[in-house]
Amino acid sequence: MSKIKVGLPSKGRLKDESIKLFSSKGLNIQNTNSRNYFFNFDEDTNYDGIFLHAREIIERINDGTLDTGISGLDLLMELPDEYQNNIKILKKLDFGFADLVVAVPNDWLDVQNIADLEEVSFEFKEKYNRRMRVATKYPKLTENFLLSRGVTEFKIVGSLGATESYPFTGSAELITDITSTGSTLKENNLRIISDGKILKSSACLFVSKKFKGKELDIFK
Repeated sequence: MSKIKVGLPSKGRLKDESIKLFSSKGLNIQNTNSRNYFFNFDEDTNYDGIFLHAREIIERINDGTLDTGISGLDLLMELPDEYQNNIKILKKLDFGFADLVVAVPNDWLDVQNIADLEEVSFEFKEKYNRRMRVATKYPKLTENFLLSRGVTEFKIVGSLGATESYPFTGSAELITDITSTGSTLKENNLRIISDGKILKSSACLFVSKKFKGKELDIFK
């Protein structure tokens, strides 16, 4: 019988909470040493585990080299729709909560909601002869959300990090970003528009649709 291949986040609170979740089901991890990517469970030889970046966990479940793992809903939803043909959500977990939101500079006093943003985008195009730029690490979710709300005059700018800085370095006019408390946005003179929540995310236990075993039913 082949072992069940498990992927867990390699760092931070997601790692700690994932370890607690498995422990609560009697699956205690032998090795949590940050220098060793591989782990096993104390009293269960049916599993092989590996600590990975949250995005890679989804990639590995998608290609079948992992059977199950914990990652963020936002990461799955940003990937092409075909991923959802290969991956199912076994359980949404009670940690890793965060929202993907639309945020604008504090001094955009005339933009309080999406309707305002739509109006300003046309004014921006008319005044500057170019589209308003939106910096984000989530281009798919951002584009789908804005278009579905009638905002069409925008251009996505891919962010490689520190997305909050983009409006103040001349790289974009506004952003979308993932936030759990909103404090980082506030500290960087940004605010979330009133109806600008794109996605409510949390950590999830994902499983490959190819996996047919019943062992993971303990998590349902």
